Amino acid sequence: MSRPLCNHYASLLSSAAGSRDGARFSGAIHCLILRNLPHPPPTYLLNQLLTAYARSGRLVHARRLFDTMPDPNIFTRNALLSALAHSRLLPDMERLFASMPERDTVSYNALIAGFSGAGAPGRAAGVYRRLLREESVVEGVRVRPSRITMSGMVLAASALGDRVLGRQVHCQILRFGFGAYAFTGSPLVDMYAKMGLIGDAKRVFDEMEGRNVVMYNTMITGLLRCKMVAEAKELFEAMVERDSITWTTMVTGLTQNGLQSEALDVFSRMSAAGVGIDQYTFGSILTACGALAALEEGKKIHAYTIRTLYDGNIFVGSALVDMYSKCRGIKLAEAVFRRMTCKNIISWTAMIVGYGQNGCGEEAVRVFSEMQRDGIKPDDFTLGSVISSCANLASLEEGAQFHCMALISGLRPYITVSNALVTLYGKCGSIEDAHRLFDEMPFHDQVSWTALVSGYAQFGKAKETIELFEKMLSKGVKPDGVTFIGVLSACSRSGLVEKGRSYFQSMQENHGIVPLDDHYTCMIDLYSRSGRLKEAEQFIRQMPRCPDAIGWATLLSSCRLRGDMEIGKWAAENLLKIDPQNPASYVLLCSMHASKGEWTEVAQLRRGMRDRQVKKEPGCSWIKYKNKVHIFSADDQSHPFSRTIYDKLQWLNSKMVEQGYKPDVSSVLHDVADSEKVHMLSNHSEKLAIAFGLIFVPEEMPIRIVKNLRVCLDCHNATKFISKITGRDILVRDAVRFHKFSNGICSCGDFW
Repeated sequence: MSRPLCNHYASLLSSAAGSRDGARFSGAIHCLILRNLPHPPPTYLLNQLLTAYARSGRLVHARRLFDTMPDPNIFTRNALLSALAHSRLLPDMERLFASMPERDTVSYNALIAGFSGAGAPGRAAGVYRRLLREESVVEGVRVRPSRITMSGMVLAASALGDRVLGRQVHCQILRFGFGAYAFTGSPLVDMYAKMGLIGDAKRVFDEMEGRNVVMYNTMITGLLRCKMVAEAKELFEAMVERDSITWTTMVTGLTQNGLQSEALDVFSRMSAAGVGIDQYTFGSILTACGALAALEEGKKIHAYTIRTLYDGNIFVGSALVDMYSKCRGIKLAEAVFRRMTCKNIISWTAMIVGYGQNGCGEEAVRVFSEMQRDGIKPDDFTLGSVISSCANLASLEEGAQFHCMALISGLRPYITVSNALVTLYGKCGSIEDAHRLFDEMPFHDQVSWTALVSGYAQFGKAKETIELFEKMLSKGVKPDGVTFIGVLSACSRSGLVEKGRSYFQSMQENHGIVPLDDHYTCMIDLYSRSGRLKEAEQFIRQMPRCPDAIGWATLLSSCRLRGDMEIGKWAAENLLKIDPQNPASYVLLCSMHASKGEWTEVAQLRRGMRDRQVKKEPGCSWIKYKNKVHIFSADDQSHPFSRTIYDKLQWLNSKMVEQGYKPDVSSVLHDVADSEKVHMLSNHSEKLAIAFGLIFVPEEMPIRIVKNLRVCLDCHNATKFISKITGRDILVRDAVRFHKFSNGICSCGDFW
């Protein structure tokens, strides 16, 4: 009677193990065993019960049962050992293993799996070596590695990146006769591919008989990882049978190799073939759309996610936010984000990064604060992203608060955060603090060097910029296109034409970097700023493509300063062709004609602006004080302390005149008397902002001004006088660069 009942209970436990209600069901069977069977129940039944408890996550019950068993055998101990390994309880696992009177292959496999799963592949390799040395015998059979052992060891060697160990394990797989099994072949292919030994991976794949879909998927993944796209595509097309993983692997691999258009084509084929699409496929294809800025394709895939009920998936939702952000659809990204019922750190970070990418720094800071209120702790990437937004806003106050947060949270040593902080202080004019933080970093990558190089370049410190760049090269760090923009702009702002030309040539010939519009603009600026306008013209005519609007505007600006009407008109005509609504061509030509007193031409240009409805961006300057931004425009009377500010300006003007200041009226583009021009200059926006700073900002602190346009000649000269008269350091960040005025001298050396 008891034997059939024992078998019945054992069968029930076997079917219940690991199921959703397995824990409750195992407990119920345990009660029946205690009530209906003689004590003690047979060991094989208790082993089955112990396994059911372990697989159902009730490890406490499993251990209690183990402790009460009168005759545990090797199967009992292996069941508990596997449970401890699965739960990553390494000390308990090791103690049980050490206490076992005998061990078989399953015992060693459990230990290897436990160490590998807990991120200790080196210790897993040590267990394997012990297995090979011990030559133990259980029930007359010598304990030797199994297919599971060898598969686990391949994974351990792969995790260690140990080529020698990997090849040794491969040899032993062949020696033990497991070479023909896909169970070991597939991990071998993956291991060799991850180690960069794609030839060995291909050889293992080719030698396998009866290759299944898993093997093909692994090989395709390896080829794509090693950038062997053509070979991966060939293997993909040769497959008779493909599953959803095969298609997703191709979509992901093509996206990661910069072939986003081909990824979209494969996705279309996958959809047409009726293959099931999961969250990972959607994530990869949305990444491809974002990289291509393919907004319409992205919208179609968004609709597809809604039809397949994946729009509520947190992984897909985060990918949609990222895609819309990269496609400049920040409102759409925000709408997706707000509709997400569940958000994780990836979702919040995607939104914060998206705001930063679209120039919405204030919104990025706001969402970061909202995330904190929601109880989500930032990681290094999230914190680095919000600090970068502060850098783009030139908001040192908020940035400094996030710096404190980085110190308190322990995220400061992460390179993502450190790089963002170096960028922050560099863009906010505190280049000394940026350099100090850089020096405190234990490791510097390409971004670290580029951040500091660009920071010095913005200050026009060509000597320091070039020294840093050369030091970067001597350290073996490869510069990218952004690094060269910093170096070229530093050469441009310091008149180092030959040095800049040499770096531009080196960028292409020695570093294989294809020049972008920004690089060409730097070179145009390099020649034209130094007065070599003919060389700038020759350079443009030799370019493989026409300059963009910024390039032409740069040349036109220098023509205005140098009074070269011929080249200036050529630049203006080309600028109007590219961007008819750009006011720069009209404004700069007006300035050139005005400087020659050609007021009829000025009037015609202004009439042309009105007819085409071209609007000049009004100049404004702002200063932050006590967490409030104070914005000023020329002749602004709207500020609550306007009277005090103008009184301060009047006092400054009188002091400046005593020191020898003479207003530079060349910046005034109106046909009025010189006295009226002087009056117009005296109330420029940056002067009002500086006066406000002198009144309210404590004397021990520098005055930080931001201006949306390039600072004019007169304001630049006046600010030098003000810094000498007041003894205050004044930092002005205009549309082009930083100016640090101290004791009558500007950091740009009057070359900007």
